[in-house]
Amino acid sequence: MSRSQAIAGLLLGTAVGDALGLPAEGLSCRRAARLFGAGPVRHRFVFGRGMCSDDTEHACMTAQALLASRADPPRFARSLGWRLRGWLIALPAGVGLATGRAVLKLWVGFPPSHSGVWSAGNGPCMRSPLLGVCARNSSHLADLVRASTRLTHADPAAERGAFAVAAAARLGAEHGPAGVSLDRFVATFPSDSVDPALRDALPLMRAAIGRGADVASFAADLGLARGVGGYVNHTVPVALYCWLRYPGDYAAGVTAAVRLGGDTDTVAAIVGGLLGATNGPDAIPAEWLGGLAKWPRTVRWMRRLAAAGGGSHCGGGRLADIRRPAGLTVVARAARPERGVPLPRPAPRVPKAAAALLTGLPVRATAQRAYDPGDPNGAP
Repeated sequence: MSRSQAIAGLLLGTAVGDALGLPAEGLSCRRAARLFGAGPVRHRFVFGRGMCSDDTEHACMTAQALLASRADPPRFARSLGWRLRGWLIALPAGVGLATGRAVLKLWVGFPPSHSGVWSAGNGPCMRSPLLGVCARNSSHLADLVRASTRLTHADPAAERGAFAVAAAARLGAEHGPAGVSLDRFVATFPSDSVDPALRDALPLMRAAIGRGADVASFAADLGLARGVGGYVNHTVPVALYCWLRYPGDYAAGVTAAVRLGGDTDTVAAIVGGLLGATNGPDAIPAEWLGGLAKWPRTVRWMRRLAAAGGGSHCGGGRLADIRRPAGLTVVARAARPERGVPLPRPAPRVPKAAAALLTGLPVRATAQRAYDPGDPNGAP
């Protein structure tokens, strides 16, 4: 499987898992079962369509930032930081408390290396699977995960959990479903990078795999029978178990994640991303993929983003190869031209006062242009 196929599977798998889990977010597994029944999992928003949340948006922004920065960690952090600023101004439907506070710190001038707040939430895990697929090696992966995590979360547990998810995505993309195993996964990263809580969960995971336990039974072993919360050391072991339990079955893995209750959209998005990277986009059921109503980041747009990122370590494509998705336009400082990455056509200028009010930055009239936070061509 090519890297572009792995990226397409990851992005689309994340979006589908996110959309399927969103209606049950915050519900216990029992209440979700009473509301939605025990039948097949399906999209449940208006007209039976699926809508995505911040999980999908963060994954797409990560892909855009990797392309804009050529996967250079400091430049990646700056690019992703600007995209998060624009994303917050667009008033997204779902914003984690820690992520929201961190982006506000970015707006008032904190650098990306010091904008994170003390939290071990799931935000970094939304962004890390793609880093695993695109990193050159383990050292490069650790640098990218650190840059992504510390933008929003300062607790080391968040970084370690994000690294574990990224390592799983890397393993799945490289070896496919036949190469997925707990032993091979544990061997992919140094023991000192494993969070103590995840290390304690590994024997339970091994025992559950040995007896063929379903995902709900494993969650109960962790004390999460009512639902999986937004804490990284709850989410990561469960998401990894879904991936290990159903490495070649996207539908079964995502269905199991959705039925756990709790933070279902994020857990299902992470599981969907891992299984999508492992099996490619063709493994995603057509009715689930066709039911997505995500706009402006449509299925077609995500496929084009994946194709642009399919070059050498996500640096071989061109941002100009992807059409701009429509969306809220705000004003930001123009990006420097990167070698081989032409800037888009300049938009009409705006008054300096309006630009300064929106960005909080001095903006020169000669460098002003419109910036769409959902645009892969946009300013980093």
